[in-house]
Amino acid sequence: MLEGEGRAAATRAPFDALIVATPDFARDRSLRNVVETTGGRVLASVSWDEAVARVEATVVAPLLLLDTAGADDEQLAAALYRIDGIATGRGLAIVAGLTTAQIDIASAGLVGPQVALLCDPTSLDWVGAVAAWRALDGLPLHDRVAESEAARLARLNEEVARIADVLARLSRPREARDSVADMQFAFAARGREPPAIDPAEVRQVIRARRLRDRQFGKGLFEDPAWDMMLDLFAAQLERAQVSVSSLCIAAAVPPTTALRWITRMTEAGLFERQPDPFDRRRAFMALSPRGLEGMRNYVAAARAMGLPLV
Repeated sequence: MLEGEGRAAATRAPFDALIVATPDFARDRSLRNVVETTGGRVLASVSWDEAVARVEATVVAPLLLLDTAGADDEQLAAALYRIDGIATGRGLAIVAGLTTAQIDIASAGLVGPQVALLCDPTSLDWVGAVAAWRALDGLPLHDRVAESEAARLARLNEEVARIADVLARLSRPREARDSVADMQFAFAARGREPPAIDPAEVRQVIRARRLRDRQFGKGLFEDPAWDMMLDLFAAQLERAQVSVSSLCIAAAVPPTTALRWITRMTEAGLFERQPDPFDRRRAFMALSPRGLEGMRNYVAAARAMGLPLV
């Protein structure tokens, strides 16, 4: 943490934190350091066996730091579901550190409005998440966490807004549009029956996008929102289900970044979460009706204008 940030944290009233983790001295000490570094005080550090009872019994409103590494999958699924319900009801914020293998379990169990998921986090990731929550108190927690600088978060916001706006315009009736270009676009997309769309064609687009990464290196052409839109669109055409962990892979960015994008796209009304009725440890992601209609209209308009899908 920068010196100025440390002084700013010290001037604010201390916050309370409750740590839940598999018993491990080094891990416990590390999380305690995170809380103390960001100006907080640890109420208690408890195991996953005690977690639900301790959260229920806590009178104050602490920040919940959940470290899921080493926890049993069944125990974790049950505990996260109950903790999420308590946190949502009481307005508690949660910062959860998870392993890549636990993405589906954590995503299925933690669905409240003030949740930040960190995949394989370092101590700096924990500090950054807690410090950002303190700095922007009052906003949903996932809105508080910066990847490393404000510019990337601003770009994320702008990209989601752009996609949502394009799909909203594609989904509106022609009469609701107020420009000649929009009216022509509507005619191209809506003046005929929706075209049959081959999911293999969408998969080809995805493969072409990954080919760029192999040729020029990862990180230069990141576009996780659209990569996930394409993956979900192809899956729905194939009548296949997509787990959260699979969608994170499709995003072609680090898992923590992908999870943040999934939250953004869900809030924008383009994605929807579908719990697995047979396994509470997993949830599926899909395009919302609005997102699906927008993608179909995008394909229709591109074909009418003689443009390739990209």
